[in-house]
Amino acid sequence: MPQPGVPLEFVAADGPVREPVTKVGGQPVWLEEPQWPVSRTTGEPMEFLGQFALDGGRLAYLFMMGDGDGWTWHPERGDNALVIQPGGRIPDFVTVRAQAEGPSAGEDHLPRTAERHSSLFLGGPDTEPEWVQDDEHPGEGWELVVQLTEELPFFVNFGDAGAGWAFVSPDGKEGRFLWQCC
Repeated sequence: MPQPGVPLEFVAADGPVREPVTKVGGQPVWLEEPQWPVSRTTGEPMEFLGQFALDGGRLAYLFMMGDGDGWTWHPERGDNALVIQPGGRIPDFVTVRAQAEGPSAGEDHLPRTAERHSSLFLGGPDTEPEWVQDDEHPGEGWELVVQLTEELPFFVNFGDAGAGWAFVSPDGKEGRFLWQCC
């Protein structure tokens, strides 16, 4: 597994990944009861982008409305969500369904250290985002989980030359996601 802040790339898995590891695409590997977010704009299930390992055997599950319409860029408008398990809490602006599977951005891909320059990287203590525009940290003490860009192995609408950032709250129970573009 690449270290925090080290450029990474995602490579196709040999098949569905069913372990609680960092991956993009496929279906979530739930650690508790499924909590699939629905878009505040459409009322439809959001698209699963990936899951990211956190300290203590937890996972952060990232979802976003698939077509990029609505408020997908905004961390608190209900068209994207970062769900934390186990022991996480769902913020008031996110609605979830107890469904285990749903729309996905693509097939399963696993991380490895990039062999070339990449602006994709995992976060961790003292790892800072590479902002496209102004600093938009969700608040004091929020820790970066991952920085995602158009270098993902499937299309995600982050606008023109955009990037997205997932953060976990200081108590480790709540997540936020946002993106910016040029």
